[in-house]
Amino acid sequence: MLNPVGALARHKKKLIALVALLLLVPAAHLVVCAATEIEPPELGEPSPATLQERRDDHGIRRIGRSYARMRGNVREVYLEGDPETLGAHHARLLRDRMIANETDLWSDFAHAIRFSPARALLMDIGRVRYRHVDRGVPDARLRELAAEASAFAPEPFEDTMPTFQRLLFLHALYDIALSFEHSPLIGCSSFALGPSRTESGHALMARAFDFEAADAFDRDKAVFFVRSPGTIPFASVSWPGMIGVMSGTNLEGVTIVVHGGRAREPRTSGLPVIYALREVLERARDTDEAIAVLRAQPIMVSHIVMVDDAKGHAVVVERAPGEQDVVRPVSDPDRVALTNHFEGSFKDDPRDTTVRRISTTLPRRARLDEMLGDVAPRSGNVEGMVRMLRDHTCAKNLEGTCELGDRRTIDALIATHGIVVDATDRVLWVSEGPHLSGRFVRFDLRTIFADDHDPERDPEPITLPEDPILHDGRYETGRAHAGRLHFQGDAR
Repeated sequence: MLNPVGALARHKKKLIALVALLLLVPAAHLVVCAATEIEPPELGEPSPATLQERRDDHGIRRIGRSYARMRGNVREVYLEGDPETLGAHHARLLRDRMIANETDLWSDFAHAIRFSPARALLMDIGRVRYRHVDRGVPDARLRELAAEASAFAPEPFEDTMPTFQRLLFLHALYDIALSFEHSPLIGCSSFALGPSRTESGHALMARAFDFEAADAFDRDKAVFFVRSPGTIPFASVSWPGMIGVMSGTNLEGVTIVVHGGRAREPRTSGLPVIYALREVLERARDTDEAIAVLRAQPIMVSHIVMVDDAKGHAVVVERAPGEQDVVRPVSDPDRVALTNHFEGSFKDDPRDTTVRRISTTLPRRARLDEMLGDVAPRSGNVEGMVRMLRDHTCAKNLEGTCELGDRRTIDALIATHGIVVDATDRVLWVSEGPHLSGRFVRFDLRTIFADDHDPERDPEPITLPEDPILHDGRYETGRAHAGRLHFQGDAR
């Protein structure tokens, strides 16, 4: 018969070691949390009047000069004031949507990594690795985030990370995610037409942002219009909780978008990408000034940006940590295309070679070149740019069939948002969703940033129609197809 007492005696040392290990893991977690916490800057107490929210009969939520409302199925958010005011108004106007979106994000994280100790370990590694990420963020942005964190109370995610630190990490998510090999931030398609190729003689740019995260980022996108003293007013397309820039344009007509790319070693401190692009829009009045702003920034990860201005000076800038920015030469400055691979001095980096091999960057670029090659002089317009964004055809040089939802097409029914910008006219068009198939809604920067603008007096928004695939059964079929991977690796 088994003697429990004897068995315990024989394995006493092993049991002690196991108990010690079980106690050590949570203790180590607590030590990591305490040692890596990033403290917010000190802020003065805001006046209650500056945070007093009110609603009008048009469904517009207001705080001071700031407001939030729906335009079609796109959320328009206007923020005005110093950094602390921007952050506080942002959180007060959008707190419910921020909570909903972040809940989805944490749910997706738990679904992807179902073993909770593994999730905790990854979080702790991130805390340690990026414990100094605040050192590369401008003071104005830190104060903005601190005010946002304060106004976000009561905190529904206190068991994950302190509010300010979590918001800071979320604003550096692009840079943190791109330090991992299978990031979802590596598939986008953008193109620009210069004045000689458009019927209006205006500069047009379009982009599809293929960020495959929670559906909320497509379903609940926001267009931020931000005005702060001493900076150029700008618009940014993102989601509640994030007013950096991935796709944006300013009141001077400068437009900028970012694409993921891989070259050189990522760094754990520097200026996060979304703030790098925001700094461009807040300071640059043309493409040359935008390039100068970019070249002065220390960056964390490699990426590629397309910049255009009101005169149609479109360029592609390739960037890698520790390296001088490279302005890519283009054969036709009035027809410029960009996907996710480098073409300048970083193109021989093994990481870029891997992107070319396992992703869809080359097929998408080939299709963009085909379509741009078909744009005759003085023929391009906004409607045509939207049709190109919704293109479901593979390049002619590819073998095999190309079904709706194929990742090698420009519109694989996965984009989080699509935009078209008339940089000359200061007009931004944004996709409603789902993905690029819904209507595109028009926003006029000159009207929205006018000193006497009153959103209550605005007429119904101008829109471009939905993609017909939404109503004939093809959309559901294409979405099912898009869910299957076509290449090894991350299949972008």
